[in-house]
Amino acid sequence: MRNASLTFKPVSGTDHSNSLDSAAGPAPSKLATSLTLAAMSLGYGVVQLDVTIVNTALNAIGTSLGGGVAELQWVVSAYTIAFAAFILTAGALGDRIGSKRIFIAGFALFTAASVACALAPNAAILISARCVQGLAAAILVPNSLALLSHAYTDEKARGRAVGIWAAGASVALTAGPFVGGGLITLVGWRSIFLVNVPIGLAGLWLAWRFAGETTRSPQRGIDLPGQVAAVAALGFLAGTIIEGGSLGWRSPFVIAGFAAFAIFAVLFVWREARAPQPMLPLRLFRNRMFALTSLIGLLVNVAIYGLIFALSLYFQQVNGLSAFETGLAFVPMMGAVLPVNLVAHRVTEYIGAPATIAAGALLSAAGCVATLGIEADTSYRAICLQLMAMSTGLGLLVPPLTSTLLGSVDKSRAGIAAGVLNATRQTGSVLGVALFGSLVGQTAAFMAGLHASLAIAAGVLLAAAVAILWGTSTRPSRIRKAGFVKGTRRVPGGG
Repeated sequence: MRNASLTFKPVSGTDHSNSLDSAAGPAPSKLATSLTLAAMSLGYGVVQLDVTIVNTALNAIGTSLGGGVAELQWVVSAYTIAFAAFILTAGALGDRIGSKRIFIAGFALFTAASVACALAPNAAILISARCVQGLAAAILVPNSLALLSHAYTDEKARGRAVGIWAAGASVALTAGPFVGGGLITLVGWRSIFLVNVPIGLAGLWLAWRFAGETTRSPQRGIDLPGQVAAVAALGFLAGTIIEGGSLGWRSPFVIAGFAAFAIFAVLFVWREARAPQPMLPLRLFRNRMFALTSLIGLLVNVAIYGLIFALSLYFQQVNGLSAFETGLAFVPMMGAVLPVNLVAHRVTEYIGAPATIAAGALLSAAGCVATLGIEADTSYRAICLQLMAMSTGLGLLVPPLTSTLLGSVDKSRAGIAAGVLNATRQTGSVLGVALFGSLVGQTAAFMAGLHASLAIAAGVLLAAAVAILWGTSTRPSRIRKAGFVKGTRRVPGGG
């Protein structure tokens, strides 16, 4: 299940494909472009690897460093909060000073932060290092796409390159639990972070040696006040939900946290409505399809990634599975995404994008409902198909969701639109881990919390299906004109 939406354009506001004509220097060789693709694939792949590989290490990390479920939530959420909060600004930085420079800096930062994670003596330092990893991940994803757009000037060749870039990341995401489980069993949990070091060194050298620099746009503004408000709002919201599970929802600290979130959220909206170059152009949300698909991206990730966290704890702390066995348990679930991604466009051509998105959400919701009977002694065989249904629905809906969002805006805004979808989906992951982790955080009531999480996930996914069907049925002529009902153009995408 990939945590980043895909597009043929960079995630920042500038269309780098249009800047190619003005870029100085001879055209890169075929070898250089291929090795640039390899570097970008390593960058995106290592980001996705860390999305799933850490889940298999939760029990080992908790045993080694101490702390309860709240600390484990922070280990996962610190990465995702930084990823979600900084991805739009990271693309703008690439526009301003060059995507190659920013990409190399991000890869170096990710590699160094991985070493810090591996050496962390306590949970606080591990969480801090994970936050830096998330910041570096936010740098890598949009700028890797910008550099691919720069390297591949032909649209068809660029599309194939992005498809390879996406497929490699999907393989990394699928392999994460299995590889992580094996490393933890053989070497220990710290090894799951050290595996990023050789990947990082290889990616750094390839990018430095073969990637061409993009055209810089010094006039591209950086919305620092908006960035600060976004980080504060998301951090307070996630932190309050996480701590609410242990402190109680009536705790003064929890109430103050929600109040702080509300204040920073209002400040963020106020700033973005007035900034000359906002990190998040609010006018995009005036388009109903853009607003709907962004909302659905958030809702789907709340459900799926929140459940992945809760199920990781279930397999290890309730069923007593080892890290390796937990990794194996997730392989069928993760492995179902890529093949479904590859056939999603055919389903979309037959029934239309809105119906495909709704069908995917309903299939995932059905998987959640069918898993409601899970108990502490339930065998894995009894829930395997249900877990695969959840991920199959995700794999079915994300490609048409991405293409519908991109098709709802002008081509010149495709980069920022994809960035918004990335940010909203990552925000959904943060909220899902925070909420479901709080529900299962009490050991004595773990199964009740898991049942509540499954019920909430099913309701959220059902709401996503209703939203897309309702939103598209009210303006059928406009949607049909945009090409979203039949024959939606194919855009590489994944869970």
